[in-house]
Amino acid sequence: MSEVIGVVGAGTMGNGIAQVVARAGYRVVMRDVQDEFLERGLAAIEKSLQRDVEKERLAADEKDVIRGRIQATTSLEVLAEASIVIEAVTENLEVKTQVFRTLDQITPRETILASNTSSISITKLGAATSRADKVIGTHFMNPVPVMKLVEVIRGIATSDETYEKVRTLTEKLGKTALDCQDSPGFVSNRVLMPMINEAIFTLYEGVATRESIDGIMKLGMNHPMGPLTLADFIGLDVCLAILNVMHDGFGDPKYRPCPLLRRYVDAGWLGRKTGRGFYEY
Repeated sequence: MSEVIGVVGAGTMGNGIAQVVARAGYRVVMRDVQDEFLERGLAAIEKSLQRDVEKERLAADEKDVIRGRIQATTSLEVLAEASIVIEAVTENLEVKTQVFRTLDQITPRETILASNTSSISITKLGAATSRADKVIGTHFMNPVPVMKLVEVIRGIATSDETYEKVRTLTEKLGKTALDCQDSPGFVSNRVLMPMINEAIFTLYEGVATRESIDGIMKLGMNHPMGPLTLADFIGLDVCLAILNVMHDGFGDPKYRPCPLLRRYVDAGWLGRKTGRGFYEY
């Protein structure tokens, strides 16, 4: 199978997507702006695949073959040979829009442009291109190699053909594609983020300690991870960005981010990735 899939962004989501795509037998071009980001992304892929070798879920020679399918580059032009490009850059409309404008210029007209956004409008991203019919959302869940779901989001102009091709690819990656229409936060974050935000409000108001809040949701609601621990795992900056998108998009005060969340983000306490969020790491 020589089909090439492009991935823009080598961060947590980007390298995870690159790994599952390569594992499914595709050639992958993973692009980021700096070599240092690419090296970090490749190291994460290596670590993840090595863990599977140690747990005997993957043969050592298979690991090398998968790793060999991934080409890392700082050049955007290399993505011109991809049939589908999946964007996985920071959750920021301006940054994503610029990426889509550039991809629209350098890829052939038939290339599908997908976004791994967790909240931003697919319709807006499509409007930044000359091929809105070929723009779609593919929201993978973190950690990508483990989580089965891909939320497939159709913008107002996304064609049935684009949708079917992406759905087929998702299934070839061993994922379950569940579809929804374009709306702020889609389904996953529209339901999840108000719960996380409410947990932060209960901490902010002194209703309970962080351990109690997480323990009540784990033991009482059977959640595998408490909402404050989950927020730290996702990244508090990402949580804030998603809540802002929903607050702006719906104009509904129920999506107003908790002041404590804003304060932590201002302090640079973003969760696991910075060593401190609601917990210390």
